[in-house]
Amino acid sequence: MIEKKQLFTKEENCILVGLIYKEQTEIQVNEYLDELTFLAETAGAQTIKRFTQKLPHPDSKTFVGKGKLEEIKQFILLKGNIHIVIFDDELTGSQIQNIEKELNVKTIDRSDLILDIFASRAKTAQAKTQVELAQYQYILPRLKGMWKHLERQGGGVGTRGPGETEIETDRRIVKDKIGLLRKRLAEIDKQSFTQRKDRGEFIRVALVGYTNVGKSTLMNLLSKSEVFAENKLFATLDTTTRKVVFEQTPFLLSDTVGFIRKLPHHLVESFKSTLDEVREADVLLHVVDISHPQYEEQITVVNKTLAELKIEEKPTITIFNKMDKYEAEAFDQWLEADVKKEILNDLKQRWQTETKGNCVFVSAIEKTNIDLLRQTILNAVRDTYRIRYPYKAEFFY
Repeated sequence: MIEKKQLFTKEENCILVGLIYKEQTEIQVNEYLDELTFLAETAGAQTIKRFTQKLPHPDSKTFVGKGKLEEIKQFILLKGNIHIVIFDDELTGSQIQNIEKELNVKTIDRSDLILDIFASRAKTAQAKTQVELAQYQYILPRLKGMWKHLERQGGGVGTRGPGETEIETDRRIVKDKIGLLRKRLAEIDKQSFTQRKDRGEFIRVALVGYTNVGKSTLMNLLSKSEVFAENKLFATLDTTTRKVVFEQTPFLLSDTVGFIRKLPHHLVESFKSTLDEVREADVLLHVVDISHPQYEEQITVVNKTLAELKIEEKPTITIFNKMDKYEAEAFDQWLEADVKKEILNDLKQRWQTETKGNCVFVSAIEKTNIDLLRQTILNAVRDTYRIRYPYKAEFFY
């Protein structure tokens, strides 16, 4: 059993640190830090200050340069109530050790923060096992810098090899734990596959998208069910599936975990079984928060993740959500109605062209254009029934 440093014990103050690489602009890095601020808030921390530095590549010992680290140290000493430092990129175990030694403050990276949020949100046995597996995979290369002690569970006479050091024993214990968790996850996956197989010949529709774009709110609206929805990142971890009927045409609708940029690779690996709902879906509903300043980059992140899962060719309806918020932020009250209408028409025309007509502009909160969305989904489901189960199509209509 690993004795892990608890990240957030109460409402803690934190500072964020990001590097500006050659191929990035300061604006981009500040946008990444905006998201990191939201992640910290979701985990229960309040951001006090941000630090950025332009470097061609991270310092191998302390990630940032000596001068910047000294600047951060002086700020912490001056402020006096900083509990945690969060870096926007992954740190090695030795970097964490060196930074903590210099700053005398708990130091984590973006991946550790995301894992902490996932751990707090996991409710089912599958989600808990997936998160635990990802945590062990994350700490394995960082044992020396991150962990003070590993309880000897593998002990007993003859289990420790000749001349084996403590860190080697620690690695063996963690590898054994990873092996056990993978085995347990395989058993859970087998049960989940059997459950999915028993659902019968229904067309499957899956909601996908960046985290916090309103997938769960749309799920509640379309299926008239109560799925947990919150204005925080990763509100949904476990896949929720509901049977939905539009005009005598039944289908299965699933809500899935949201994607995010710089998502830790080991987290994607361990959550692949949860994403089986997406892989096995016949139609994808890609939900986009059009009011977000970087919504186009979020679309790219989601499309890249779908490509990694080899499902980017599936029939997809892009749902541009939060149109009410977009209009409130994009237009001032003195803008003429004709100009506003023209701007909105140009926006819609652009995305109609890019998605080949497979998009709808809605507001889940205001319930705007929901009837059009239902009809669009119904048409896609019926078309898929005609191809997949033609003998059922006539019965449903």
